Amino acid sequence: MKSYREILRQYWGYDDFRGVQHDIIESIGSGHDTLGLMPTGGGKSITFQVPALAMEGVCIVVTPLIALMKDQVHNLRRHGIRAAAIYSGMEHNQILTTLDNAVFGAYKLLYVSPERLSSDIFRTKLRHMNVNFITVDEAHCISQWGYDFRPSYLHIADIRHDLPGVSVLALTATATPIVVDDIQQRLGFSEQRVFRMSFERANLTYIVRQAADKDDELIHILNSIDGSCIVYARSRRRTKDIADLLTQNGISATHYHAGLDNAEKDSRQQAWQQDKIRVMVATNAFGMGIDKPNVRSVIHIDCPDSIEAYFQEAGRAGRDNKKAYAVLLYNDHDRRKLVKRIDDTFPEKDYIRRVYDHLSYYYQVAIGDGYNVTFEFSIDDFCHKFHHFPIQVHSALKILTRAGYIDYIEEQEAQARVHFILSRDQLYRLDHLESSDEELVITALLRNYGGLFTDYCYIDEAFIAKECALTKQQVYLALKHLAAVHIIQFIPQKQIPHVRYMQRREDSEHLMFPADIYDDLRLRYSERIHAMIAYAETADQCRSRQLLKYFGETDSHDCGQCDVCLGDKKTLTNDNVRQEACRQILDLLNDAKPHHITQLRQIPLPYEQVDAALEYLMLEEMLYLDNGFLTIRQ
Repeated sequence: MKSYREILRQYWGYDDFRGVQHDIIESIGSGHDTLGLMPTGGGKSITFQVPALAMEGVCIVVTPLIALMKDQVHNLRRHGIRAAAIYSGMEHNQILTTLDNAVFGAYKLLYVSPERLSSDIFRTKLRHMNVNFITVDEAHCISQWGYDFRPSYLHIADIRHDLPGVSVLALTATATPIVVDDIQQRLGFSEQRVFRMSFERANLTYIVRQAADKDDELIHILNSIDGSCIVYARSRRRTKDIADLLTQNGISATHYHAGLDNAEKDSRQQAWQQDKIRVMVATNAFGMGIDKPNVRSVIHIDCPDSIEAYFQEAGRAGRDNKKAYAVLLYNDHDRRKLVKRIDDTFPEKDYIRRVYDHLSYYYQVAIGDGYNVTFEFSIDDFCHKFHHFPIQVHSALKILTRAGYIDYIEEQEAQARVHFILSRDQLYRLDHLESSDEELVITALLRNYGGLFTDYCYIDEAFIAKECALTKQQVYLALKHLAAVHIIQFIPQKQIPHVRYMQRREDSEHLMFPADIYDDLRLRYSERIHAMIAYAETADQCRSRQLLKYFGETDSHDCGQCDVCLGDKKTLTNDNVRQEACRQILDLLNDAKPHHITQLRQIPLPYEQVDAALEYLMLEEMLYLDNGFLTIRQ
């Protein structure tokens, strides 16, 4: 362990390891297949970076997070550690150069996406590398019993055949006991070897707030808790609406989701990380791989569909080990939405067969045809033509993919394309351009790409940015303006879903959906949904204890700071105040006229008790809420 500690001190400035870090490092360093369970912020990266530096060869790090790859490679290089990454969006020659450098020993760590593992070129180059061990980050993704199963992770077991004798280190922050066993089985562990760090976060206060008016409650919380915040919402549209609401109420906010272009994502993320923006309102596309230690609160305005997802997202608060809050806003509408997600995520088998037929009509694929043919897929156009809802179609396509009939690729990266409208002579005769950036971009295009005047040409905006000494955002804006003034035609980089037929088209009556790709998964998903509901609705057991029990930690204690623990001390008083709040609400509404929900602020009682009273009256069906207006049910 002495050399490991020396490496830790030399590169990271720490005197010693914490938790189970040294146990994991010693295990993988001795050549044992190892599984490490560590909470978000527990220092997972140290457990593979330190032994990678201590051993001969290169460590292959498999992670699905491009943002994490880039961030860790940048930080490692800043510390003088040789590291590289391969991810979508890189030029083919860049990938080849990186792989060749890894073969010749240029790197100590090589980060790759799980999708990359199945490519022939990667497998060929891998056989010639001196690999010391393989690290699998977010290892729960390999388990079908996990909340975030990704089929591409199954290729990790395949590359073990190319690297006999090379051990595997699997790491995750969210794994139930059944997932722990499944990870080891699917990765082909030679023996069970698990090191657990308690998932308890003593500095993080978990709160479930019953909230009839979530918008009002959100503003109330943000005005009560200072500091940086993430607000998680279910849909892309909702992120924008909530960010606008907060801005209108004097709280600086922006929104983030997978549908934004990369330049916009980077810009918003950077503004939030630098504390220029206080609140990031996001879908679950945001957060993984983002290292911002001073997040004081994570608020879920919509309820996640699993405790695993909630726990991981909530865990992004307080990574500096200072006081932080994880707040779930919940009401009876959430319960109904969660239960509905079961049928939305696993629609009836006959419905899936109908989607398969409509897909074939959409592409005019006859029975017996279509094998290995790929089509671009617009889910909105498809749903419009065949009168479907996108959520159910998306789920049906995912199930057809698991069954092996098609391959539904949700976010196929399409590079940016440029075509010059002006001829070369016309271009040279231009008196001036509006900015020097545009001149630099045109020069870089002409110098590095051919055929731009005859047809569209794929371009790499990051490469052009490097050539011009500009940011990628500046290049993007220059290209947009050149298109606006009719010098070029510009198609920005975007994500285009694709559908590929993996088999010849079948008669839909013959489609089979075995239990392990439908019935078993539906049952497990239903169990996760109901576990989430139970967590939100259980008001007599400590929140932290509930979460730890879900992940197999039975020897826990009350945190003393969650809403349940604090509520136990106030129950008698609260019940009396709540009864008084119910009486005053009914008195306010007794004139039989609709009253906007904000009028409840007139009641001179604690906000939380008025809100709890409102929730009670609605559950008892004594009140009716319609578009923000309350009336007494007759």
